[in-house]
Amino acid sequence: MIIKEYRIPLPMTVDEYRIAQLYMIQKKSRNETHGQGSGVEILENRPYTDGPGGSGQYTHKVYHVGMHIPGWFRSILPKAALRVVEESWNAYPYTRTRFTCPFVEKFSIDIETFYKTDTGENNNVFNLSPVEKSQLITDIIDIVKDPVPPSEYKTEEDPKLFQSVKTCRGPLSENWIQEYKKRLLPIMCAYKLCKVEFRYWGMQSKIERFIHDTGLRRVMVRAHRQAWCWQDEWYGLTMEKIRELEREVQLMLSRKMAQFSEEGPSELSKDSATKDQASGTTS
Repeated sequence: MIIKEYRIPLPMTVDEYRIAQLYMIQKKSRNETHGQGSGVEILENRPYTDGPGGSGQYTHKVYHVGMHIPGWFRSILPKAALRVVEESWNAYPYTRTRFTCPFVEKFSIDIETFYKTDTGENNNVFNLSPVEKSQLITDIIDIVKDPVPPSEYKTEEDPKLFQSVKTCRGPLSENWIQEYKKRLLPIMCAYKLCKVEFRYWGMQSKIERFIHDTGLRRVMVRAHRQAWCWQDEWYGLTMEKIRELEREVQLMLSRKMAQFSEEGPSELSKDSATKDQASGTTS
């Protein structure tokens, strides 16, 4: 298992990020569902009590990720394994998210997050034991300095160029963290404790590193740049409006996924049929 703590300073308040995060999640879910082998299904989105962090909002999703992972990784997995289940408990400013794959039982990603009003200087947010601390790798993400792949770069999502029409914030300089601290401007940090486990002999280290570097870190860099640069879309929204958008997205995604199913058998169905034929159980 590889354990990393990512720290992501952001030029906004913790309350503002709550809206930014939820808006970003529903928008990305809407935009990234394209067709068979690519998309998101939202199975549940409801309040909970007496769970991680106390009380909050529980979501249960299925990601169809076949088109979003490298060919070498797809080649070692059955087609039915190209689905990832996400369970998330949002008791803001604490959240917990767990990813599993029903057909890869020794795989899991567990992410705990605290959102704090600081610049990432708290060294024991998660109250880790001495053993856990000895295994921990700390990684600071800077939404201005950290690069994004050329294929993902968009000028409108570059914090060095973006200036908000609604708030007049931005653009951000290379030394924005020091400037914000000096001028006492709003600043916060997302502390993310990420535990990645893929317990398969011969592949464990390679795939765990890949998941951290590509599946987590690269995604977090881009997502938090977007959270900042999309602020003219989310600034001023209420939680009631966010929940309305989430309901709209859930309905839209369920319709899309139903449409894909009607157009032909899913990869899961095809894979199951192949296994049945091989075992002689198909009628």
